[in-house]
Formats: sequence, structure tokens, C-alpha cells
Amino acid sequence: MSQQKAIEYSAASPEVKAVYDDIKQTRQVDDVNNFWKYIAQHPPTLARTWDSLKDVMAPGALDPLIKELLYVAVSVTNNCGYCVASHTAAARRAGMTDEMFGELLAVVGMANETNRLAVGYRVPIDPAFE
Repeated sequence: MSQQKAIEYSAASPEVKAVYDDIKQTRQVDDVNNFWKYIAQHPPTLARTWDSLKDVMAPGALDPLIKELLYVAVSVTNNCGYCVASHTAAARRAGMTDEMFGELLAVVGMANETNRLAVGYRVPIDPAFE
């Protein structure tokens, strides 16, 4: 269990409240989730992380579902249960089906297996891939 404490809106500094307000407005939610409440213990990290996430996850060449699927894949690989849960929920809201989730996890598992084999065997990169 974390020894840190969540920073609730009612106890937040004006700097933190401003970020919380932006999160709530951007995401159309009534409250921010625990991730933001815990990193708010260091307001510069909260602001920097929110600004970066908002920029990276904004519409672009990749559609929102693809971005969420990528986030889930990396979170699974990094063993971040919180991020897996959060971004799986976001991916579902963006249209991910159970079949897509199953295929995503199959690809993540296969990539991790083959990556480890390539590293372990020190497989040289083929000239065609350069």
C-alpha cells in the first residue's frame, strides 16, 4: 500500500486545482482519477505530465483507439497494473472489443517472447532491415 496520500480537490493548492480543472474539462469528468491525485504531491510533475499526456494523446495521425491500444501494450509490458486498467477502460470507450483486446495481448506476449529470444541469442540485424 502506498504511504503517500491523494491530494483531493478540496485540499489542493491553486496551482493543483488549475490542473485538476483542466483535466476535468478536457475529459468531461466530475473528478480526476487517483493517478493525478497522487502525483499532485509534486505540482510541477503534475502539470508537466498532464501537459505532455494531453499533447501526446490528442488527435493526430493515429486515431484515439490506436493510441490507447499502444498505451495498453506498453503498460502490460511495463507491468503497470494501474495504467493497464486505466487505458483498457479508455480503449473500450474508444471502441476496443473483447476480440481486439485478446489479439492485442497475444501480440504483446509474442513480441516480448521474440524480443527476449533475439536479445538472448544476440541476433544481428539483417541488412534488409537497416
